[in-house]
Amino acid sequence: MRRVASRLALRLIVACFCLLSVSCGYHTSAHSTQLPESVKTIAIPSFVNQTQTFRIEQQLTGAVVREMTTRTHYHVLNEADEAADATLRGTVLSTSLSPLAYDSQSGRAASVLVTVSMKVSLTDRQGKVLFENPSYVFHEQYEVSRELSSFFEEDSPAMGRLSRDFARTLVSSILEGF
Repeated sequence: MRRVASRLALRLIVACFCLLSVSCGYHTSAHSTQLPESVKTIAIPSFVNQTQTFRIEQQLTGAVVREMTTRTHYHVLNEADEAADATLRGTVLSTSLSPLAYDSQSGRAASVLVTVSMKVSLTDRQGKVLFENPSYVFHEQYEVSRELSSFFEEDSPAMGRLSRDFARTLVSSILEGF
């Protein structure tokens, strides 16, 4: 009985050691692993909108500025400025709405998928690219109200969720060097 208990204890110790030694490598992004130490100030001018979607560039830029301000120690400027050590530029390339499901009674869309495609780049003062992704694609789904009397636009909150998701992903990618 004692021998079985000692074998079980040994197996448990080995299993714990294996779990600890094979960690996923996750760490928080409290500091930058991608950006040079000389970068202290990042300019984030308003993104360029090449679509017909009204003010989408403002919503995306605002979300990125908030995310960068709350998650990092960098000083963030809202305009391109010579005082900035790096400048983050973005372009909204396309937006689209696609029905996902239809209401069987009315034949109208019941659920819609919003898709936004962007490109971003972060460059230093000398123009050296510190981070670049020419093909960000983000999706957000929303339900369309059936009742016209209680109808309210859900596409704007969906764009807000998409903007926050994009900002979190972009800032994580810049900080972690993905």
